[in-house]
Amino acid sequence: MARTAPPTVPPPPGPPARGSLSLHRAYLRSPLGLLRLGQLALGAAFWVTVAAHKYEGAAHFALFAAVLIWLLTLALFGLSLLGRWELVPWLGSRWLLTNLVHDLALGVGLYTAATGIMGHKAKQRSFCNLPGYSQHCLYSAYLSASICGGITACLYLFSGLYCLSRRCQDQRDII
Repeated sequence: MARTAPPTVPPPPGPPARGSLSLHRAYLRSPLGLLRLGQLALGAAFWVTVAAHKYEGAAHFALFAAVLIWLLTLALFGLSLLGRWELVPWLGSRWLLTNLVHDLALGVGLYTAATGIMGHKAKQRSFCNLPGYSQHCLYSAYLSASICGGITACLYLFSGLYCLSRRCQDQRDII
């Protein structure tokens, strides 16, 4: 008698496979994606300029605000670029509104305050910009930071207005 092979039982199903990570290229080409890249670049220039030089007093707040907004923008950009905003509890279903509040309330508000602080500090140091002044001068660093901050605040305003216009057109997506 021939031996029969025992019936084969398929292995138990594994956990559901997650979708592969891929770049959301449409987001990169959208106005919001390009504005986010500019915000990240100029925001980094702002806080690196402040952090690389001696700072005191209110410049601590300006540096804190710039780094906080930069990190939040990096998180928004990363989640949007990967198309994974639905992973964020409660905010993922309101992603356009989340971007709108981030841009107008946090981005514009905090960068405007940080720009004002750095502009005031540059004005306080304007005496050392005279020819023949031999001491170390922070005027150009503070002025550079305030210019980067002002442009960054404008970029946040533009991206906030873009999100607001999409919201007013009853669109729920960021692209």
